[in-house]
Amino acid sequence: MLANLIDALFPAACAGCGRIGDGLCVRCVPPRPPIDVRLPTLCVTVLGVYDGALRSAVLALKAGRRDAAASLGGRLEALVPAGALLVPVPTTRTRRRMRGFDGGVLLARFAARSARAQVLEALVHAVDDMQRGRGRRERLAARGRFLCRTEALSGAHVLLVDDVVTTGATLEDCAATLRRAGAIVERAVAVAAARPDGP
Repeated sequence: MLANLIDALFPAACAGCGRIGDGLCVRCVPPRPPIDVRLPTLCVTVLGVYDGALRSAVLALKAGRRDAAASLGGRLEALVPAGALLVPVPTTRTRRRMRGFDGGVLLARFAARSARAQVLEALVHAVDDMQRGRGRRERLAARGRFLCRTEALSGAHVLLVDDVVTTGATLEDCAATLRRAGAIVERAVAVAAARPDGP
C-alpha cells in the first residue's frame, strides 16, 4: 500500500521539534484540559490555542503530512463521545489535490477509532473556495459555501470535526447546511482555536 511505503520512507516526526516517532510529541504539547469555544449556535471543544508546536502540527497537516493527521486525530479521540456521528469539515478540491488527501476526513477517522464513532463525509464545497488568506470580515461574511450530499440525516445528532477555528464562520456554515438536511448539530471538535487577535 502506498501509505505504508510513504511511512517507511518518511517516518513520523514531531512537527514541533523533529523528534522521530510521532507527528506531535508530548514534550512539545503535553496533554492539557480542552477548551470550549462558544459560537452563535455551536459549542466547539478544542485541544488548545493555535500557536507554538500545535500550530506547527496543524500546518504540517495542511502541507500533506499524514503523521500529523494521525497524531492530531489521535488526540481528538478523547473529545469524541462513544458512538458519535462525525462529519468532517471538507477540504476544497484544490487542497485535496495538493495534499493527496482530505485533512478533515483523516482527522475524523483517527478521532473515531476508540470511540467506535462513525465518519460520514456528508458535506462538499459548493464552489472551490478557500478561507485561508481572507480577513476577519470576509471570513464572517462567507455563507452558503457547502452542500449536503446525503438525505439520511433527519433527526441525527452530528458532531462536526475541523482543524482550526478562526472566526467560526466555516463551522457555522457547515452546521446550517446540515440542519437544513434535518440533522441536529450543537457541538464540534477541533484541534485548535485562534486567539481573538490572531490570523
